[in-house]
Amino acid sequence: MKQIKLSHVSGEFIALMALLMCMVALSIDAVLPALGPMASALNVSDTNQIQLVIAVVYAGMAVGQLFYGFLADAKGRKVAIYLGIAVFVLGSLVALWSDTLEMMLIGRFMQGLGAAGPRTITLAIIRDQYKGNEMARVLSLVMTVFIISPVIAPLIGQGVLWLFGWREIFIFLLGLATVAWLWFWLRQPETLAVDDRTPFSVKETGRHLRGMVSERSAVCYMLALGFIFGAFIGFLNSVQPVLQGIYQMGAAFPVLFATLTISFAGASYLNSRLVMRFGTRRLALTAALAVAGLSFVMYLISLMLQGTPPLWGLMIYLWATLFFVGLQFGNLNAMAMEPFGHIAGTASAVIGNISTLLAVVFGTLVGQLFDGSVLPLVAGFGLLASGSAFFIHRACVINSVRSPESQSERSHLTQ
Repeated sequence: MKQIKLSHVSGEFIALMALLMCMVALSIDAVLPALGPMASALNVSDTNQIQLVIAVVYAGMAVGQLFYGFLADAKGRKVAIYLGIAVFVLGSLVALWSDTLEMMLIGRFMQGLGAAGPRTITLAIIRDQYKGNEMARVLSLVMTVFIISPVIAPLIGQGVLWLFGWREIFIFLLGLATVAWLWFWLRQPETLAVDDRTPFSVKETGRHLRGMVSERSAVCYMLALGFIFGAFIGFLNSVQPVLQGIYQMGAAFPVLFATLTISFAGASYLNSRLVMRFGTRRLALTAALAVAGLSFVMYLISLMLQGTPPLWGLMIYLWATLFFVGLQFGNLNAMAMEPFGHIAGTASAVIGNISTLLAVVFGTLVGQLFDGSVLPLVAGFGLLASGSAFFIHRACVINSVRSPESQSERSHLTQ
């Protein structure tokens, strides 16, 4: 596959990939301000139970990614994205008409199942055209635009909630999916040539999976991604009960949430500049250790303050922590994808499936442990970042003992 030089990448391509990638994030963040009214309308009294409305989207995404990956490698990238958006629209309609928590969870699962297509295949489209540090840089630029969605989505959700109600948030998501489909259909060419497609077969899939498992460093990066993603899902599950429950922020919640995600966006943009100088491994490992260290200190402080530090202290901690988390996502995705250019769709799906399943388990656990204090949230960040750092270090050790020939094949990742 011919590689397009980074200087030729268009702003439209970055924006389109970001929009497709952010369908899951928008489905999560626009709904956050409405969890309270939604719980009342659906007769849910348990604060921790309504968090499942968030976690189940990621569960659907994890399940869907494998299917879309196989489909994209066999039939092309565009077919997989078209199907994913169609399923997302159906899920949005189910959620819109829900009158019980169970029906809402089905709709939200379908939203995640559908959004898995665009979320997974955008990585394959990028990998079709870039690799190594160059891919990490493009991903960082995409993530920079992508992270704007958590900044504005809660504000949009709060605005729709004020003007109409929580159900209209799903109408907004339906409109957004329609725009994404039309833009992609009109402007994005297919990036996988017919000659490069691999028809699905159990035997061939098994061979690809065995090949992926044999790349031990890529497996470590995949696990590291799952751990730090789990910390982020734990944050999403906990942030609304923490800020609106403990600190009684009410309608100010979307503004506070936006200030936190700005640091995440800044980290993604800064990473696009730093990665070519310092390399993906060094940045990812340093960031993971920073999150673990900050969380250890914050846990001790919070423990001494009966689990409720001052709001300004918590905001500073979360701002710094999310900044360092933002330095990891693009790098870990790029490093995990690097050896698999010939099966980018399948690889993106497998990496997304395993890392997201891990993240859903860890993130749901962190959310369900909410006890009216910030301690579970801070401990989740610390422990999961430590796990991420461990697997990044293991990958570095594995790569350090490779033969010179193997190392040269991965020169885009070694710094």
